[in-house]
Amino acid sequence: MRAKEKSVVIYRRVLVLVLACTFTAACVSTDGPNDNRKTKRGATIGAVAGAIVGAVVGNQSGDPRTGAIIGAAAGAAIGGTVGRRMDRQEEELRQIEGVEVTRSSEGEISLRLTSDVLFDYDSAALRPESRTTLNDLAGNFSRYPDTVIIIEGHTDSIGSEAYNQRLSEARASNVADYLIDNGVPARSVTLYGYGELRPRATNESVEGRQLNRRVEIHIRAIDEGEMNP
Repeated sequence: MRAKEKSVVIYRRVLVLVLACTFTAACVSTDGPNDNRKTKRGATIGAVAGAIVGAVVGNQSGDPRTGAIIGAAAGAAIGGTVGRRMDRQEEELRQIEGVEVTRSSEGEISLRLTSDVLFDYDSAALRPESRTTLNDLAGNFSRYPDTVIIIEGHTDSIGSEAYNQRLSEARASNVADYLIDNGVPARSVTLYGYGELRPRATNESVEGRQLNRRVEIHIRAIDEGEMNP
């Protein structure tokens, strides 16, 4: 094969790899929410994808230095794409009333909704007033489909541990169902109920218990291992 033709083949293979890594954003596995560990995205995705591209280019061209240069450039582009997408989504989420938004990591956005916004006391039924907030969230999630949506229900310590566990699961489930009914892909949504096990504040005060009664939503760049079948 002539040098020019070989270069075209290499370029096409690199382009396919870059696009595949960019659109799937699944080059690195994430940790599960049970261990409360953070996702590492953005730069990590770029580094891994860049290494793959660089290795292919180096192998095909016979010049490892060329592969390293192209791989670094591809990695920066891929990592930047993930970061910019999450930046835009975070900015939009901050415009929604009743939602506390934090950026947990480069590839994760965390939302907190107090139970008072969503539910009456000791109830898992969604309040009519909560629909505006949830509609806005559903619209945002639908615009950014390349994410995993993890919904967590939490309670205070009033009542038995078993009752609080069931209540937290029911609240998380009702939020998930509402989002799915309003256009969020079901396969993107995972839910957990933690009952009273993960308080944000003391349960010895009214204010602390109010903080502990909440639903948290974690938005992560897609990892195929976290997608529901």
